[in-house]
Amino acid sequence: VQLQASGGGSVQAGESLRLSCAASGFSFSVTTMAWYRQAPGKQRELVARITNVGGTTYADSVKGRFTISRDNVANTVYLEMNSLKPEDTAVYYCAAQLPGTTGYTYWGQGTEVTVSS
Repeated sequence: VQLQASGGGSVQAGESLRLSCAASGFSFSVTTMAWYRQAPGKQRELVARITNVGGTTYADSVKGRFTISRDNVANTVYLEMNSLKPEDTAVYYCAAQLPGTTGYTYWGQGTEVTVSS
């Protein structure tokens, strides 16, 4: 099993980034996928999740700015981040929730996003 996150970087406030997470080793198309983030000194928090049929949930802090999507052919989940703010600075992780479970079983290695003002 592998979740390979990419797309992080350093940007100015107001700019955009697109994160990708390529999955392998499990049945991606039936799995709920999510993006979490952890800022320095803070707890990890859910940013967005997408079910196997495309239903989405967002943290209040990113609603209207971030969009999660998935490509079940490419086995990849994306996070489009627009109007970035310094408080979005964190390490972003993708995670997979297997059918019939409540937690996230698989986690990617994280990709760092830094937003400067």
